[in-house]
Amino acid sequence: MMNINVKFFAGIAEVTGKREHLLEISDASTIKDILEQLVETFPQAKDMILKSMVSVNHDYATKDQTIQSSDEIALIPPVSGGEEPLFEITTEPLSADKVIAKVSNPMAGAVLTFVGTVREFTYGKRTTFLEYEAYPEMAIKKMKEIADYIESKWPNTKTAISHRVGKLAIEEISVVIAIATPHREAGFEAGRYAIERLKQIVPIWKKEIWEDGEEWVGHQEGPWKEQS
Repeated sequence: MMNINVKFFAGIAEVTGKREHLLEISDASTIKDILEQLVETFPQAKDMILKSMVSVNHDYATKDQTIQSSDEIALIPPVSGGEEPLFEITTEPLSADKVIAKVSNPMAGAVLTFVGTVREFTYGKRTTFLEYEAYPEMAIKKMKEIADYIESKWPNTKTAISHRVGKLAIEEISVVIAIATPHREAGFEAGRYAIERLKQIVPIWKKEIWEDGEEWVGHQEGPWKEQS
């Protein structure tokens, strides 16, 4: 066993009432172990602790990094005031750059972005515009479920999803998914999972308006698929 001192700043220091905290940990402990122990000690700061970056000897660390007794550990909490939501349903035009900014972080070696746009022709039919509708509260919950699964399967991955609703013209952006990962292989795999799963479980519909008609289109898959 060994003792290490963890430094707190900003919001975490305010919520815990401490600027530093002494932890007793095993010799093989990792950053993840330290975070779990801090959450158990300071449950009132759980959300902020889990969202924080961790520095070891003044460099950002990964969750699987092993700690030495001589290391200087500090929690770097996010700025809460202007932080934008990672998941959103919006009527405003989407910007890939803004969604990328939500996930960019010092641990990311790759940021994969999927941008869905309104195409003009679908199976030979000419689309004039699309109308999107969503069940916002449930959609955001399901987006978070997708991100939680991604983080569990590809550790240290951060995901943001924005989907637009309302009337969209040809070439306008309907959805942006940004995924930041330590390595590019995980980014490609997680990105493909995110868009496919979004189409399966997130309650968003689109009305395709063609030159000679229109049709509402929902999920590609769902519990009703087996019955159809």
